[in-house]
Amino acid sequence: MTWILTDGTVGMRIQCLGLAKAAGLTPIVKHIHPSWLLRALPAIAGVPGVPAAAGGDPLTAPWPDVVISCGRRTAGAALAVKRLSGGHAFLAHIQDPRLDPRRFDMLIVPEHDPARGPNVVTTLGALNPHDPEILAAAARQWEPEVAGLPRPLVGVMVGGSNKRYDFSADAVARFIGQLRAVSEAGASLLVAASRRTDQATRAALRDGLAGCPGIVWTGDGENPYLAFLALADALVVTSDSVNMASEACATGKPVHVATVEPETGRLAAFHARLRADGHTRAFEGRIDSWSPPPLDETPRVGALLRRRLAERGLFAAE
Repeated sequence: MTWILTDGTVGMRIQCLGLAKAAGLTPIVKHIHPSWLLRALPAIAGVPGVPAAAGGDPLTAPWPDVVISCGRRTAGAALAVKRLSGGHAFLAHIQDPRLDPRRFDMLIVPEHDPARGPNVVTTLGALNPHDPEILAAAARQWEPEVAGLPRPLVGVMVGGSNKRYDFSADAVARFIGQLRAVSEAGASLLVAASRRTDQATRAALRDGLAGCPGIVWTGDGENPYLAFLALADALVVTSDSVNMASEACATGKPVHVATVEPETGRLAAFHARLRADGHTRAFEGRIDSWSPPPLDETPRVGALLRRRLAERGLFAAE
């Protein structure tokens, strides 16, 4: 039996689902409310009596053979489940929780993160669950909407503010000006906001791109994100999200990264590596044509997880 532990964060949940699928596992998804104590001090999860979560789906016996989790917020809960299982559960954790990697059976981190060890697997970018069948199904729903639009179709995936910076009004205005230049060159824009896109940016996109051929989706109705990934001839993504850039690069289409606000540190290193390997180019108000190699680490990591489970004699009882 396999559990996925999620606090509802979409980007983290889909990475867990992608890994489980690639490993051939059929998981039970446990939606939990991590306790403030384990969020702040995940290292104490091994202490008897510390609960695995503060609410949500029950975390009770029978205990799983495999636990897949992602992000620091669920790391403590995963470690607590391992303790409660008597050490039986195999923990595969995605993203660096800033704990000793030896506390996990398999730790999957982007190569720009510092965690290293014999049980650490590094990847270029985030894991991706969106296989061709999923994308094709999403595309079919939106094909009538884009059928009459001028080509090329340029998918524009817009993130938003994070703990490193805010999308300033001036920066958003510059970005919209670059998108209008693409439109004026003859392309159609398929714009999808994300849950992190604030209301001011959504309004600026609607108003600033009014009259441009295409679709500007800012939150009403079904999210076309996957459909736009599938239907677009080329893509533009804002630089704030590793997940968004990774999913775009997995399509094998030209991906242009828009640096709405300057990046520093590990995220800057990640984008530098994508450019160096030919996966992306900087967005400067035009769309280039090239054939980048698809970026999809998920099959490799899934096969490695399955192999390590076999070595331990732990095959999920699906």
